Amino acid sequence: MIKTDLQNKVVIVTGASAGIGRATAKRFLEEGCRVAAWDVKDPDPEDGFEFQKVDVSDANAVEAAVQVVMQRWGSVDVLVNNAGILRDAQLIKYKDGAVAGMMSEAAFDAVVDVNLKGVFLCTRAVAPLMIAAGGGVILNASSVVGLYGNFGQTNYVATKFGVIGMTKTWARELGKFRIRVNAVAPGFIATEMVKQMPEK
Repeated sequence: MIKTDLQNKVVIVTGASAGIGRATAKRFLEEGCRVAAWDVKDPDPEDGFEFQKVDVSDANAVEAAVQVVMQRWGSVDVLVNNAGILRDAQLIKYKDGAVAGMMSEAAFDAVVDVNLKGVFLCTRAVAPLMIAAGGGVILNASSVVGLYGNFGQTNYVATKFGVIGMTKTWARELGKFRIRVNAVAPGFIATEMVKQMPEK
């Protein structure tokens, strides 16, 4: 097993009540970290997280939640930007010579707000604290569809491609402060969110 030195590190994981976020938060707990689990849905009480109900698309909620973490533990060493939602639809569904459906503006905006703006707001909130502390780690969840596109996911793909761009930008901007910024782009994993997607 790989040895890590994460004892007592303070970690924020967004979207921590289910799927990859939950597994990530649990692993950090196993490594001896202090984990602030953020989500809009309540977690399983057996997970043992320090849970905060946080809408990552709300700047005031994010700033307030960061202050709670600082008051409790005095630092933020790691931020895992994992929160994400789906609102799938084709850009235009064309059938029998007519438009049969399309992606709504509301569906586009909702996904952008959580998956892209949320990453921006959370990172903006913790970056000054990491700079003052002399470093930190920011890990952003992208997706393989952000690299290759995917049918029926204009909004989701746009956000995950955008996350890669923000990650590259922040790596340049924050690296000089000893803040490491990376993105991961998982394929399809059988999480609750992916199970909502039609098999085709």
